[in-house]
Amino acid sequence: MSDHHHHHDHSEPIAIGATAARVVIGLLTTIGILVVLGAVLLWPSKQHVDIPLPMQNAGGGAVQTEAGTVIMQDVGPCGSTSLGKVFADKPEPPRSNAYTCQRSLITIDSGPHKGNHTLFEIAPGPGQPDLRAGDRIRLVRQADPTGTPLYSFEDYARGLPLTLIVVAFVVVIIVVARWRGLRALLGLVFAFAVLVLFMLPALLDSKPAIPVALVAGALILYAVLYLAHGVNLRTSSALLGTLTSMVLAAGLSWLAIELTHLTGLSEEQNTNVATYIQHVSITGLLLAGFIIGSLGVLNDVTITQASAAFELAALDKAASRREVFAAAMRVGRDHIASTVYTLVLAYAGGALPLLLLFSVAGRSIRDVLTGDAVAIEIARSAVGGIALALSVPLTTGIAVLLARPFGGTEPTPPRRQARHARV
Repeated sequence: MSDHHHHHDHSEPIAIGATAARVVIGLLTTIGILVVLGAVLLWPSKQHVDIPLPMQNAGGGAVQTEAGTVIMQDVGPCGSTSLGKVFADKPEPPRSNAYTCQRSLITIDSGPHKGNHTLFEIAPGPGQPDLRAGDRIRLVRQADPTGTPLYSFEDYARGLPLTLIVVAFVVVIIVVARWRGLRALLGLVFAFAVLVLFMLPALLDSKPAIPVALVAGALILYAVLYLAHGVNLRTSSALLGTLTSMVLAAGLSWLAIELTHLTGLSEEQNTNVATYIQHVSITGLLLAGFIIGSLGVLNDVTITQASAAFELAALDKAASRREVFAAAMRVGRDHIASTVYTLVLAYAGGALPLLLLFSVAGRSIRDVLTGDAVAIEIARSAVGGIALALSVPLTTGIAVLLARPFGGTEPTPPRRQARHARV
């Protein structure tokens, strides 16, 4: 029996020719330099943007929030003069019993009025909070024209439960994936830093959306791939495939938005941006969202294809490049099928409230599907799906060339005869 399978460590890529290594390192180094230069050229200036009107307090500044706890909740006569004001003990009784509503006595737990109370009177109805005694909430602290402090409901306090959920996520990832999981989490932190410190300020500074999104995406990919999967040629082949697919996704996104005349104004957040931050392009935001949104699924597929190609090449050293490519593509086709479902269903899940409203509006299915809101999700799914499908043969081809580089002799023994000989 042949022993060419023995003594092979599958945790590292197999040895390749020096020429292939130099080509890969040279390409990625050149792209990396261009990305850094792009980041320098597109780096946002320290611009000042006025706070949008809905986000201002009464004085035109940023809204201040404080912690609060609901200590009493009942339904009774409303119209107290203590509504929203600060008091030490009990609120003033209402002057008349003209109407009833939900009354909430709140303890202020932070800020200059810590330890005091305030009163909320909330008429029941859609969109109104249904407070309960013991609820921890966030309060908006403002002042009326006379300088009297006023408090109002902002939102439920979610700091502790969200922290517990994130801690559980981190612990599970590290326990199961160990050091690789920790490195992946560090890459995730870096990705958010790129978005918050570079991409969003650059878009706010009216920098062109496609270059900004491509530079941000490339920075993220270099960090997350090499951090999670190590600096080796297997990872490098996945990185080359993902970078190329990201550029393709950018071109497809631009084409889709131009052809379909998507505006993005069907979404409330985009309308607010168009109204209050008028120098920011909504189509640019859509483009950037399309590009960044495709990175996760592209990364998933390309690293799988690169690993499959390297492992298949390592398992059968008598296999030709064509055979390794064909075998890896069989894996890739299964991956494409399952990931397309993931991609489309994820977008459909996010659009469920919208689809529910359309379902009771009595409009034709054609009008629903071609409306701006649903068309955005269809275009996003289609662009992601095309980039995903094309990334598979692209990354597989790059990985096969690295696992079976030109420069040595192409294995020639027929696999079937060799297999029969070992039986």
